[in-house]
Amino acid sequence: MILVTGGAGFIGGNFVIDWLAGSAERILTLDKLTYAGNMATLSSVNGDPRLIFVQGDIADQPLVTRLLREHRPRGIVHFAAESHVDRSIDSPAPFIQTNIVGTFHLLEATRAYWSSLDPDAKASFRFLHISTDEVYGALSDPAPAFRETDRYAPNSPYAASKAASDHLVRAYHHTYGLPVVTTNCSNNYGPYHYPEKLIPLIIQNALAGRPLPLYGDGRQIRDWLYVKDHCAAIRRVLDVGTPGETYNVGAGCEMSNLDVVGTACAILDELKPRADGQSYAAQITFVADRPGHDRRYAIDAGKIARELGWQARETFASGMRKTVLWYLEHQDWVAAVTGGAQQERGV
Repeated sequence: MILVTGGAGFIGGNFVIDWLAGSAERILTLDKLTYAGNMATLSSVNGDPRLIFVQGDIADQPLVTRLLREHRPRGIVHFAAESHVDRSIDSPAPFIQTNIVGTFHLLEATRAYWSSLDPDAKASFRFLHISTDEVYGALSDPAPAFRETDRYAPNSPYAASKAASDHLVRAYHHTYGLPVVTTNCSNNYGPYHYPEKLIPLIIQNALAGRPLPLYGDGRQIRDWLYVKDHCAAIRRVLDVGTPGETYNVGAGCEMSNLDVVGTACAILDELKPRADGQSYAAQITFVADRPGHDRRYAIDAGKIARELGWQARETFASGMRKTVLWYLEHQDWVAAVTGGAQQERGV
């Protein structure tokens, strides 16, 4: 058995679904079920006897301790986090509580559990911490992509809270010997993404005839990774990653926000044309930029390719087509997780 935190969220939910599709091993999922974590994401696997779901907070150390003692997992995959930059700017406190304090309590419970294992179980146990490329800060246009050896320079409360959690995880390896592995991923997209993030927001606003808001000039560049590729990378790191190591996970697909939105609009134009015959791109609107908006991120995924043999399979074109199709076919999920609320912030 493995324990997955944040398993009803975007990446965690995809990981749980993919895990059950490809493994007979049981999976224990712990999720607080905040606004971005929803049981609707796991509806396709609810009732699977291999899945145990517990609603709870990673900061509840007694709860985590009890779950570890009862279920005896061989590893932990730690997704649980507050992750929306805009929300971290408006209200940083939940990011500090979940991403830093929560990770600390999870590590403390894990350290005690791991120390109680027999030598063979201790040697095979892994704590896999899922992080972000935003801990590295921003890149200038000609700069090489982020590598694992680059210094941390977070520029938002969200990024700073994730950087702090990365440092805690590293410290527990070097101080206590806890067999941790960290992955830092680029921007994910795909099914079950809460519609406050760029791609699902654009799809939903386009279909509703609302403006497609882009921050500033829309030229901010991100490295885009299809979530199913990310899940495959996580499984690979869990299986053969070296304790104490960090692996950057990216698809080498740098796109400006404007180009991402243009791609989504073109796919929608083909699959669900507007009644008036115009392109959805006519709905693009530029809004005031957010504070401290990083201009460019990019990931060098050479290490995970060389050492673990993983590389992304989806191109941006193929991944985006799958993503748009999924949202067109799952408007019931969008309604379930948003309650029909409109999302109109810039991206």
